Amino acid sequence: MTWRIASVAGGIGAAAAAVGSPLAHLDHHSLVAHMVQHLLLMLVAAPLILLGMRSNALPRLPAALCWLAGTGVVILWHIPAVFDLALTSTFWHEFEHASFFLAGLLFWRPVIGDSGWSVPVYLFLATLPCDALSAFLAFCGHVVYRPYLSAQAGMFGLSALDDQELAGAVMWVAVTFFYLIPALVLAARLLSGERNQAVEVRVA
Repeated sequence: MTWRIASVAGGIGAAAAAVGSPLAHLDHHSLVAHMVQHLLLMLVAAPLILLGMRSNALPRLPAALCWLAGTGVVILWHIPAVFDLALTSTFWHEFEHASFFLAGLLFWRPVIGDSGWSVPVYLFLATLPCDALSAFLAFCGHVVYRPYLSAQAGMFGLSALDDQELAGAVMWVAVTFFYLIPALVLAARLLSGERNQAVEVRVA
């Protein structure tokens, strides 16, 4: 019970850090800060809160729907016109935060409490659109989100393009850490378990 409370508290803390800390003031001036907000809401706050809840009390939803919700929100809010709307409207900015958190809850639901082969496949497939977006931001060679061109120059000593490239790298590393590494570890455990079962069958 204690670890569940700690998990939920950690998730709430991560959400609070995303929307109520200095990040909330920096995200209009730095894409890195904006990206960290998204990552805290989806990759930290949402799974920690789910982990703190009893899995049998959570509704079962189709994995495809949860996958589309998680990846779709990431892609949608990084379309330049939609991204610019969130930066210029307080309402849509708050709505963006809420959608990332809710999409995170949906995305992680099929992962929590499941340990079969579907989980590493699910997580691996989720890395693909995120990696494509990260690579585009890191290597496209021009500033994608024009509001940052008129933001305070030299935030953290970075140009708008440098800031964008770093944001792409941050997303790439975070997605690898939270999606791909757990997928590989779980796949290795499943393969090891299958080999052990095969050995036991042969011995028997």
